[in-house]
Amino acid sequence: MQQTMKKSRRMALCGVLAALAVVLLSLGGMIPFATFCCPILAMLCLIPVVEEFGTRTALVFYLAVALLGLLLAPDKEVALLFAFLGYYPALRGKIDERIKLQIPNYLAKLALFAAAIAILYAGLLRLLGMEELAQEYAAEGQVVLVMNILLGGIVWLLCDRVLRQFTALYRTKWRKILLRA
Repeated sequence: MQQTMKKSRRMALCGVLAALAVVLLSLGGMIPFATFCCPILAMLCLIPVVEEFGTRTALVFYLAVALLGLLLAPDKEVALLFAFLGYYPALRGKIDERIKLQIPNYLAKLALFAAAIAILYAGLLRLLGMEELAQEYAAEGQVVLVMNILLGGIVWLLCDRVLRQFTALYRTKWRKILLRA
């Protein structure tokens, strides 16, 4: 009986966190400057799922939130950013386990980010025919595009640090509060 109650609480926690993640993705379309912040905030919702259930369940959680975000979020760019990067909290620990040296670790994380963003925007330009996006990039020039990529990489490494800090905070404080038996 006790074990069933613990599982029920944990599953309820996953449902609440999924709802919170979808709400955060929806806020990205309502608050203009939150387009890039809200997917990162939604990623934070994966931390308890990774910690409690492991990578496989966290990836299923990510897929559910990504699909709901694509269906319900008013700003599809926010939902697509989460769809292309939201799995990262589930894989971050695996990358850290396999690549112990700091510089190669950061390079692997940057390569993952660059590949996801390149596929996302190539898909937006080619598959969906978003000429406005292509015109915006052409008008800005290559220097601005390169600066955006470099700044995006820096923000991604900062996001990695935030995820690491929130994971430590979850393990030391929040877990006891959220999963009281």
